[in-house]
Amino acid sequence: MSNQSSYVPPRVWKWESESGGSFASINRPIAGATHEKVLPIGNNPIQLYSMATPNGVKITIMLEELLAKGIREAEYDAWLIKIQDGEQFSSGFVEVNPNSKIPALLDKSDGKDVPVFESGAILLYLAEKFGAFLPKDAKEKAKCLSWLFWQMGSAPYVGGGFGHFYHYAPERFEYPIDRFTMEAKRQLDVLDRHFSENRFICGGDYTIADMAIWPWYGVLVQGKLYDAAEFLDVASYKNLNRWTDEIATRDAVEKGRKVNRFWGDLDEQLHERHEASDFETKTQDKIEAAE
Repeated sequence: MSNQSSYVPPRVWKWESESGGSFASINRPIAGATHEKVLPIGNNPIQLYSMATPNGVKITIMLEELLAKGIREAEYDAWLIKIQDGEQFSSGFVEVNPNSKIPALLDKSDGKDVPVFESGAILLYLAEKFGAFLPKDAKEKAKCLSWLFWQMGSAPYVGGGFGHFYHYAPERFEYPIDRFTMEAKRQLDVLDRHFSENRFICGGDYTIADMAIWPWYGVLVQGKLYDAAEFLDVASYKNLNRWTDEIATRDAVEKGRKVNRFWGDLDEQLHERHEASDFETKTQDKIEAAE
């Protein structure tokens, strides 16, 4: 390992400057709102405030899957929250999610507002509300929830760990990159071994566990996360690639990835979503405006 300057932590840490790197301007050691702003409310039963990061995509995939099953009560308005601009620190957003992280959901369908935050909690809430994509058998449900919470506990090592130090940090250092690369590859191996005997995460049925895991690990394997596919040798995980490719062909997954996305190819963006026709009309509008 190459020599690196040694950092001696102070006796009491104080926030004296930004840490550098992407999103440094919005990172802070305190919670709460920074400005007053009321969240918009649409006409649909479900209001989603999000951005098309992996955690945000989990929920838009779930909502589109519910709609694909013909569950009209799952109609939703998806409002873009630009986290790099600090919009998650508005007073309205903090009311829905005091942790100021996307996604946040507000269910207005039963005549009372039900706020739900944390992507895993939102997936579970919607699955139980609509009776879909969650096994009813106790043993199978336990397996599904185990994998759902595996994702919630594991992905921060991929995102805040590997993704940060390999892709976003202002400087690259060998120790943290080696540490989190090792863990990211261990997790990929966990999934690859599991998919050698299972079509989907929970066996033969597609569930919220797949919807939680695919936007992180599937997209990583596709080479669309952190530009790290070659570095991680993702092609070597054959079973994981098979699952990734199968999930990617689902219409609801293709739609869900576009919602609240404002970067990349124009035909892959849908800044806000309020009705199903938005996927055709608003995408075409953006393409024509760019020509």
